[in-house]
Amino acid sequence: MLNAEQVTFGGSGLDRAAQHRGDTAKLEELRKAGHAIALWRGKPLFDYETSALMRISPNHPVLSEATDPAIYLGIEEDGRAVFAHDISPWEDPALDAAALSNFFDPSQNLYPGFEKSQVFTELRGIMAKLTARDAELAATARGMFEWHRHHGHCAKCGAKSELAQAGWQRDCPACRASHFPRTDPVVIVLATKGNSVLMGRSHGWPEGMYSLLAGFMEPGETMEAAARREVFEESGIRLGRVRYLSSQPWPFPSSLMIGCAGEAENSEIVIDPKEIEDARWFTREEVFAATHSDNPQLRPARKGSIAHFLIHNWLSDTLD
Repeated sequence: MLNAEQVTFGGSGLDRAAQHRGDTAKLEELRKAGHAIALWRGKPLFDYETSALMRISPNHPVLSEATDPAIYLGIEEDGRAVFAHDISPWEDPALDAAALSNFFDPSQNLYPGFEKSQVFTELRGIMAKLTARDAELAATARGMFEWHRHHGHCAKCGAKSELAQAGWQRDCPACRASHFPRTDPVVIVLATKGNSVLMGRSHGWPEGMYSLLAGFMEPGETMEAAARREVFEESGIRLGRVRYLSSQPWPFPSSLMIGCAGEAENSEIVIDPKEIEDARWFTREEVFAATHSDNPQLRPARKGSIAHFLIHNWLSDTLD
């Protein structure tokens, strides 16, 4: 696709300047002269007034809530570095614990001293509002913090590991093993037959929400083989030709969504109820109506997701 990298989180050309990650003195120099972004329990600090990810002073009081070292993300065009801080230890007295554990958390969290428009908010809810740069910074920071949160012990010997390389590595002091951020490849398939596209819904999704079929790649599989296997396992539809379209880092928590198109060889759907709740063929007209809120039977994939991006380009005949 000519516009493949226009997908949300598709990249902004951020200079990650990895050569500085092991230089403690240089990192401190960059930190003092740079910007900070803050996340709280996976939610970035965002200003609804300006529709922007907030960049704050490296000495801002909110950063005192962080217990772990900041993660160095890279250097922007103005020469200033950006560091991400996780202030999850902060206890919000207005916390809605039930909302925080939902698939989508609509609650917002206001730290004392910020304006009412400046809140920690669900990244899924603002991803379509972000510039390419803000999206890359937010996705990178969220994915990295999730990795550190769940990989605090050495996978080789079980000892507690330590943060290294400005957050881009964890080292084991016991067995000397080094561990690196994890990214899980996932195929997501725009499966079509004639004028229709195949979509399914998972158990527990909001009523009427359907999206493209997707699944994790397995060791020893090509992207094409994974696409054929996942679609057949979930829907009974066999794919012939499969081709790559676009990819999207998906920090919920650590996937790389590999978007591809597949041509269906049969049309009869037989779902695996353990995998999905339902799957259907939707015509181009039905999907178009849904994107304009004119189809009560179908809620389209969330704007900002690669599913929405691929479907939009399919409707617009801009896949090539």
